[in-house]
Amino acid sequence: MVVERSSAGDPGRTLELLWRHELGERSPQRGPRKGLSIDQVVDAAIELADADGLAAVTMRRVAERLGVSTMSMYTYVPGKAELLDLMLDGIYQRMPREPLVDLPWRERVVEVAARNRELYRLHPWALRVPTSRPPLGPGLITKYEHELGAFLDLGLDDVAIDSALTLVLDFVRSTALAAAESEAAQRDSATTDEQWWHTNAPLLAEVFDPAKYPNAARIGAAAGAEHRAAHSPHHAYEFGLGRIIDGLAALIDD
Repeated sequence: MVVERSSAGDPGRTLELLWRHELGERSPQRGPRKGLSIDQVVDAAIELADADGLAAVTMRRVAERLGVSTMSMYTYVPGKAELLDLMLDGIYQRMPREPLVDLPWRERVVEVAARNRELYRLHPWALRVPTSRPPLGPGLITKYEHELGAFLDLGLDDVAIDSALTLVLDFVRSTALAAAESEAAQRDSATTDEQWWHTNAPLLAEVFDPAKYPNAARIGAAAGAEHRAAHSPHHAYEFGLGRIIDGLAALIDD
């Protein structure tokens, strides 16, 4: 059974594939005479995942997209586990990276957060892949090196810098996942959140007693009126990122 998490494949072969350009291996040593490049295989897999979700990425579907036999795919990558690491590293490699050095540190953090939020918007399947053991390819290392720049020269030690970056990235991932789930609910139900609440409000009124839950009634009504839904992913992102920056400012000031 294929485990859809990062670093689930053969570690040695995965590293060889991830760093193929640096190792001078620009095409597979084995395979059809008029073969494809590994980059073409990875691009096709990413396009499938973007269009139809991660479950759509099979060796057969990728082969069909490229116009080759399924068996020939295994001359490029050992299996889906290794391909998944290549896909993740590929989208990391392609992220836009604006120079951070001349920006105030708060703007650097906002920029890093925005780029990662956009990554998940373009490739929502990446939210579903656990990365506690990340693919240590050039895309990830380049991404990490760049994003560390948001916290350099602020008086933080190395561990604090890594922790600050992890805090921001984890926050972005969690809010992006909430946004993706909200979009999926609206898509699957064919109704907006506002329409759903309007339809179900009479049912809720029958069981909900505002006198028994006064705070929930008052605050929930205020938030619902503001967001036109029980939850606003955009507001959660903006509010949460602001509070994270406030907390980092206190750390930096200390």
